[in-house]
Amino acid sequence: MEYSDQVKNRVKRMEGQLRGILKMMEEEKDCKAVITQLSAVRSAVDRTVGVIVSTNLLECVQNAEGDGEKMNELIQEAVNLVVKSR
Repeated sequence: MEYSDQVKNRVKRMEGQLRGILKMMEEEKDCKAVITQLSAVRSAVDRTVGVIVSTNLLECVQNAEGDGEKMNELIQEAVNLVVKSR
């Protein structure tokens, strides 16, 4: 799968958030603020997983050649990826 610049930018943004959280911890910032930022990163990760899985599934379905069994396998694999990410 080829990852779009948009997906890569999402990951870079999360990386920046994590660096910020680490800095907050080093500066002994309030627990609530740290948890709030960690929750934001977790949500961003979940959304990014959804984007990647849905994009991959769409590509697989578009490239499937009418084989119903193969299509079911692709869909099940995508569902497993989503479940695994939770």
